[in-house]
Amino acid sequence: MTDTEFEITADLVRDLVREQHPDLAGLTIREVAGGWGNQMWRLGDELAVRMQRMDPTPELQLKERRWLPVLAPRLPLPVPTPVRFGEPSARFPKHWTVMTWVPGEPLDHGTITRGTHAADALAGFLRALHIDAPADAPIALDRGAHPRDCADGFENFLHAVALDDIAPEVRAVWDDAVAARAWEGPPVWVHGDLHPANAVVSDGTLSGIIDFGDLFAGDPAWDLAAAWVLLPQGMASRFFDSYAHADEAAIRRARGLAALKCLFLILMGQNGDRGLPGGKPHWGPAGRAALDRVLTDI
Repeated sequence: MTDTEFEITADLVRDLVREQHPDLAGLTIREVAGGWGNQMWRLGDELAVRMQRMDPTPELQLKERRWLPVLAPRLPLPVPTPVRFGEPSARFPKHWTVMTWVPGEPLDHGTITRGTHAADALAGFLRALHIDAPADAPIALDRGAHPRDCADGFENFLHAVALDDIAPEVRAVWDDAVAARAWEGPPVWVHGDLHPANAVVSDGTLSGIIDFGDLFAGDPAWDLAAAWVLLPQGMASRFFDSYAHADEAAIRRARGLAALKCLFLILMGQNGDRGLPGGKPHWGPAGRAALDRVLTDI
């Protein structure tokens, strides 16, 4: 079943909550803007309902159900934690999860003005997250590899966004990442999808991290790319000093992966400008600003 075959409405969410978790049925339901693979609805002031939408399988939600309760207690920033499970039914044949709400505003609609504080907060969060993952931790299928194994994606994105004025500089950053030594440590927990829509800000600084559907065990450089993708100009060095566990090779890999992520954000912005499904016009400027940081903030 595709998203076009049913409409997720407040009435539907209310009925599902009433049927499966009647003690929560009296809480106010409000739609949250954004979301693609999953759609979010506020449930009262402290909870949210995460509805599987475009994701073709429930695996991402089931992953969050399994691992976020394990990780959340030792992370220094708020993250959404599952508290109730919603199972497929005749009314809605997909999974849904009631989770704690992370207060604040997504960075793609907000700003960081306290850059030093945000750099330290991000570094502390990733230090706490990047510990050895257990043997049964999920393995990434479409990310987590060394940059050299992502060359096709990089070339496709670079060609699609057509940034001819800076293409040679972007390619030089990518080539340096490809030449960097691979991660040689044990697989660690990696968020895997740190971009502005998944970072929450309050009072001008980073105040939470959301959407752990791409969580995997692997190379931390995939998260370290956030030093350029999320933080303001001039904060990458502060971040890596505070993180204190990234060697030169990891920083080179992370910088190249940041360039890859920025190209994706720009492409999503261009798709939004063209009115294409899934496009997000406001991601384009954010991606270009982050790419400028990749090229200048070393």
